[in-house]
Amino acid sequence: MSDTVAAELDGPVHLAVDLGASSGRVIAGGLRDGKIHLTEIWRFENQPVRMQQDLLWNHLGLWQNITHGLRLAADRIANIPGANIESVGVDTWGVDFGLLDDRNQLVGPVRCYRDPRNQGQLQAALKKVSREEIFAETGLQFMEINTLYQLLAAAQAGDVGYRNATSLVMMADLFHWMLSGERTIEATNASTSQLLSPVNGTWSTKLLDAFNLPAAWFPPPTPAGTKIGVVQKSVAEVTGLHDVPVVVPATHDTASAVLSVPASEFAPARPDWCYISSGTWSLMGVELPEPKITPLCAELNFTNEGGVHGSTRLLKNIGGLWVFQQIRAALQRRGTAPSWAEMVEQAALAPAFSLLVNPDDGALLAPTDMIDEIGALAERTGQPVPTDNGVLFRAALEGLALRYRHTLGSLERLTESSISTIHIVGGGSLNELLCQMTADACNRTVVAGPVEATAIGNVVMQMIGTGHLHLIEEARELIRKSFPTKTYTPQNTHVWDEPAARFATL
Repeated sequence: MSDTVAAELDGPVHLAVDLGASSGRVIAGGLRDGKIHLTEIWRFENQPVRMQQDLLWNHLGLWQNITHGLRLAADRIANIPGANIESVGVDTWGVDFGLLDDRNQLVGPVRCYRDPRNQGQLQAALKKVSREEIFAETGLQFMEINTLYQLLAAAQAGDVGYRNATSLVMMADLFHWMLSGERTIEATNASTSQLLSPVNGTWSTKLLDAFNLPAAWFPPPTPAGTKIGVVQKSVAEVTGLHDVPVVVPATHDTASAVLSVPASEFAPARPDWCYISSGTWSLMGVELPEPKITPLCAELNFTNEGGVHGSTRLLKNIGGLWVFQQIRAALQRRGTAPSWAEMVEQAALAPAFSLLVNPDDGALLAPTDMIDEIGALAERTGQPVPTDNGVLFRAALEGLALRYRHTLGSLERLTESSISTIHIVGGGSLNELLCQMTADACNRTVVAGPVEATAIGNVVMQMIGTGHLHLIEEARELIRKSFPTKTYTPQNTHVWDEPAARFATL
């Protein structure tokens, strides 16, 4: 690995800690020969832990892996002539958080957004403040996983940590606090909370007051690209990162991924391209110069999340590859463990449209066993219960492509524009069957890649924060030069019409 690092990096190196809902990585990124190069230093698993009825994140295990990865990076890069670590930053998923007290201690566990105790909190909130008022204040889609409803669940449960807290930090900010000792809430992740105004970027006093949330927990959001401090002494002794600046990237992983889309325009008013950040979740949307707080947006339940440099990510959360992943997990528990490639091969050979599965069906959010739940869903919707694994695999992918098709139509209605290109970034861009299904179902050109979208966006924002890049357009031009993409053109699009009509009734 050290030889690879030496071959690919010299000069300023930026360390991206990229945490997803199923895995994490420490990645070193920098320029060589006018292109961005990334080297994976350390990879580790990330799975929520079920304890009694609760679903928690193993934040201490994550921290242990992060510091181990940073130690490896410091040791290896120290041996490369001319290379130096210039900054470090963390990105994670949205909505989850930790609570800190006045003794600078983390109080209570760090809960996963799939924690079952959140159920019912959305409806409880709407009894206090109307749906229309909450949307007018935040522009965010209504999902029970949002920070607001998690906080209401904590208050209802009488959590000791909730009572003793003096500040809140979103998930990436929790690790920035561990790195630097500084308490911040980065703006793109703050925008996932359903407590932030997308218009002025400040916390909604109306909602904080209505739900008895302490305003002191919510400092002004920190813009992406801000240097918040340096790696504190206790961490430097463990990692070897002495006096290294902590520069917050766009800490919401989708915001970092969207930054890496190899498009030519930044936040056009009438977009002709959209993105899908494809992983455990699929985030499908457009990049706009300002939010759309409209009745149609509320009706379609789209969200206005913060992007870099004041842009808005108008998007829809879609269940993503979660169903596909959890089918495999259920098979592993049954004693078989097909590879991802084998699953795609079997899906390609299975009969088309023999089972339609909506990835956003509520029953699929956190089932005990995904295969059993899909069987129950099939019975509930009058479809044959699958007995072939290939049918299961194909249904998970076709369901995603059909969901993309529906979402594309809504995006065009919202933006009053015609979208000709779909950019798929992230791990899902490697799934060639899904990419072709998306092109066919949507009847649009699909450009797949870059794969390491979130890590690229993290590194690029650190480069902007340290003055090595200045404009988003400049960063995207560099990304286009640095990473390959693959184009998929629509084929046999008409065969998707009848399944799309059936899918709409699910």
